[in-house]
Amino acid sequence: MKNKWQTKALGDVLVKTETADPTRLPQTEFDYIDVSSVSNETLTIQETQRLKGKDAPSRARRLVRANDVLFATIRPTLRRIAIVPDELDNQICSTGYFVLRPQPHIDFRFIYYFLQNDVFMAEMKKLQKGASYPAVTDGDVRSQQIPVPPLPEQQRIVGILDEGFDGLTRAIANAEQNLSNARALFESHLQSVFADAWLTSELVTLSELASDITDGDHLPPPKSPTGVPFITIGNIVKETRKIDFSDTFMVPHEYYNELKANKKPKKGDVLYTVTGSFGIPVIVTDGVEFCFQRHIGLIRPKTETSSAWLYYLLLSPQVFKQANDGATGAAQKTVSLKLLRNFKVPKIMPKQQRGMVATLDALATQTQCLESIYQQKLAALGELKKSLLHQAFSGKL
Repeated sequence: MKNKWQTKALGDVLVKTETADPTRLPQTEFDYIDVSSVSNETLTIQETQRLKGKDAPSRARRLVRANDVLFATIRPTLRRIAIVPDELDNQICSTGYFVLRPQPHIDFRFIYYFLQNDVFMAEMKKLQKGASYPAVTDGDVRSQQIPVPPLPEQQRIVGILDEGFDGLTRAIANAEQNLSNARALFESHLQSVFADAWLTSELVTLSELASDITDGDHLPPPKSPTGVPFITIGNIVKETRKIDFSDTFMVPHEYYNELKANKKPKKGDVLYTVTGSFGIPVIVTDGVEFCFQRHIGLIRPKTETSSAWLYYLLLSPQVFKQANDGATGAAQKTVSLKLLRNFKVPKIMPKQQRGMVATLDALATQTQCLESIYQQKLAALGELKKSLLHQAFSGKL
């Protein structure tokens, strides 16, 4: 750290902020910034609620000024950090935020960038309390140590970070768009490969291509320190369409042994999520024993139905539209077993199935290569942002 820099508690470089009670003016309208208003991707206030004082929630008590910096103390590691823009001057935010208003010799953007630094975030992670609703206190935030260079040096650092982050933001947006384009290109090819089959083949119900279609156990399973993995919908990874066995709980072998044969996935079966994030197919590729919950369907293909072809069929936009149109439920959409069994699908000869799978496998491999390149680029850009922040607050910029 440079010689002229001082180290102070964050609270020592801030001024006291005000509170307000909107309910005292029941007919007066105000903009309310709740905890969900801040995006942890853009680090900006994305939207607010226009409320009357009489409708103010009990948490709406903190008055904010333009250029205040907001930091969400609820789930602090989510990095919900934002600067209050001019148009929200003198409005109200939730008590779930700590409002940082710097003293005159502190640049507010210097504070904004400091809160994004990994050193600060590591302290927040260490200090947060609560399992299901982790949070830190305002005092926890105030007590953090911040390096304080002279104001001209702060402004120089902020200028470098502004320029660097603007460039990184554009590069990240381009990489994310390229990643999205690669996925969209595969989906387009997938749709076109199946389009002809839908027009020229006999349409049957999905149940006619399968020896069994079922779902997992509807009763809460007994847990055990050892035994057989129990898969929930959270173990189905949407991006890779694979099962993540790293975070499962076990059920006793006795429980597993008593399950019906169609509740015990085997190699060649295709799983299909039916609740919430429905429509994700996964091929069971090995003989590992596991069982699964009712929010996952199981399709056991007949001998003449290729598992790989069935997987791509279930992934196709034509099938997903049927799932989306027929799913029911308000809080969580669900594809019923009746709907799943009655999906209208083309009946294709095994030789044609193999040809379609070969084409789609090649396209999938190309897409995965592109995805890997763009994901690596995104990871590298993320590390560069961290490096810039580290250099900035260690006096190396």
